[in-house]
Amino acid sequence: MDPTDDERLEQVIAFIGSQLPAPVEQQDASDGSMIFIGGSPAEVVVHLDESTVVVSEYAGVWESPERFVVKPRRVGLLKWQRLPETPLMNALGALIKGARDMRLAHFRPCAVCGQSNPPELLVADTCPSCGQHRPTVVH
Repeated sequence: MDPTDDERLEQVIAFIGSQLPAPVEQQDASDGSMIFIGGSPAEVVVHLDESTVVVSEYAGVWESPERFVVKPRRVGLLKWQRLPETPLMNALGALIKGARDMRLAHFRPCAVCGQSNPPELLVADTCPSCGQHRPTVVH
């Protein structure tokens, strides 16, 4: 990449960080790309490499009671080097907002406390906090 590409990449990284819900976790992948995960609980995953940016809704599956595997659902892919700055930022912002809206639409209320939770945390429609403090009935 030439220096202009490096500057543009830094702009894209900064924009992603500013658009994702806090906190934002950044990881370097083994292939040299970067992965950003925004929100707590996680809501949006952005995978950035030297030519593309992929925006996904955070999702996953339980492979066993102890093992949750993250399997993001792709919302969109942009060839960020091909787009002018303003259309790129507009499209990227819209994809992040869309992914976040999709994720939040899957949240469900806890049957005990009513607080909204991601589906992977609910067991029998109960959040982890309420599940730990369930009253024990003795007969």
